[in-house]
Amino acid sequence: MKANSMAELAELIRQKQWTLCSCESCTGGLFSSRLTEVPGVSAFFKGGVVTYWTEVKTNVVHVDPAIIEAEGVVSEATAKAMAEQCAELMHCDMAVAFTGNAGPDVMENKPAGMICTAIHVPGQTWTFTDLLNGTRHEVREQIVERVTERSLTILRQIW
Repeated sequence: MKANSMAELAELIRQKQWTLCSCESCTGGLFSSRLTEVPGVSAFFKGGVVTYWTEVKTNVVHVDPAIIEAEGVVSEATAKAMAEQCAELMHCDMAVAFTGNAGPDVMENKPAGMICTAIHVPGQTWTFTDLLNGTRHEVREQIVERVTERSLTILRQIW
């Protein structure tokens, strides 16, 4: 991961005086871990929820089970619901969400390396699907970097 990406994201969120949270499945809290390596994030980072099991997505974060039933756990619709519900649950301005198959096997007929993510800010949510190559560790690292970079782009555009 680029050392400055998380620090830059932290600075932009701090300048905007927003709060941030994460809802992570396939990353297992890696985004939160990387973010909390940056000094001072306690000023705006409320926390993260690791929703590795589907029932945690539905029972804790309140993702509508109908979305998962219709689209699957690994889907942009699920990532969107995770981000929006987490933002509501934690009363945050911005939320990021990750759901996917880090590998090594096919899951829900979705290939290893297929990761769906969402970035939510007030009034808008962006979703993405990436097909990444590498080990589980490499896929997780890559998607955290991509979401960090995408978050920076979004914050700069709406600033």
